[in-house]
Amino acid sequence: MQNEELDTLFQSRIDSGEHVEAKDYMPEAYRKHLIRQMSQHAHSEVIGMQPEGNWITRAPSLRAKQILLAKIQDEGGHGLYLYSAAETLGISRSEMIEQLHSGKAKYSSIFNYPALNWADIGAIGWLVDGAAIVNQVSLQRTSYGPYSRAMVRICKEESFHQRQGYEIMAKMMRGTKDQQAMAQDAMNRWWWPSLMMFGPHDTNSPNSANAVKWKIKRETNDELRQKFIDKTIPQAELIGLTVPDKNYILNEQTGHYTISEINWDEFHRVIEGHGPCNKQRMDHHLKYHDEGSWVREAAEAYKQKHTKKELETA
Repeated sequence: MQNEELDTLFQSRIDSGEHVEAKDYMPEAYRKHLIRQMSQHAHSEVIGMQPEGNWITRAPSLRAKQILLAKIQDEGGHGLYLYSAAETLGISRSEMIEQLHSGKAKYSSIFNYPALNWADIGAIGWLVDGAAIVNQVSLQRTSYGPYSRAMVRICKEESFHQRQGYEIMAKMMRGTKDQQAMAQDAMNRWWWPSLMMFGPHDTNSPNSANAVKWKIKRETNDELRQKFIDKTIPQAELIGLTVPDKNYILNEQTGHYTISEINWDEFHRVIEGHGPCNKQRMDHHLKYHDEGSWVREAAEAYKQKHTKKELETA
């Protein structure tokens, strides 16, 4: 059977709602798209631990420290789920990490902003993890089976992170005027980068059309962003936070909020490596990746030793 016929059959399977598994035929463009998206997702989970990691020793209570430690452990696990799912496509984890270090692969632009105070940890949990959940719930129905199953596991844990972040913000808004000001300042700084997490407008996204066609994504960038906006603005108003957008308004006819245009120049500047923390985040990742080489070498030696034993006793 020619590739053209196989591609047609593949698309008909996608259109009928079937899951694609690792051993099934898939067009090379579909495989490459998945590797790009899944590796970026995995890298984001791992790099995304850095802002919270900086606050473990400075968290204001033992309970807050416990929550942060649990969250960081969760995010590390999410990265492993996603690297493992991506490896079913014929690429190794070491290759994906090498692509990250060389600049060929990216991670989410949101993690290039600094966490200046405790309110930032609340904003990250509520807004950043909140935006991630909106995207990830949709990905539970993605067409690639291993990716879909990884997302089901991840979403069960991610919802806790959002609630914990919102709890921090709500508590600060019930506190002193200084605490309220800190919470509002964090809201002002994290609101727009959180909206940028969904990517450019669909008309300007080079990958959106294929992602929807192949049902890798079930909803477009703009649809997911609108869901997040509609859900989050009432949450902010409920605890007394002001959305940092003078022009936002609820359209009574559609039931959706309209907002000002996002600063896409800033989005592209950060994506291109010129965000406040781009260099710091990658330097940290490289440093600890190098320092952890002995762990990977020991794991590989252990694996080879047991493989040899199994072959000898077979």
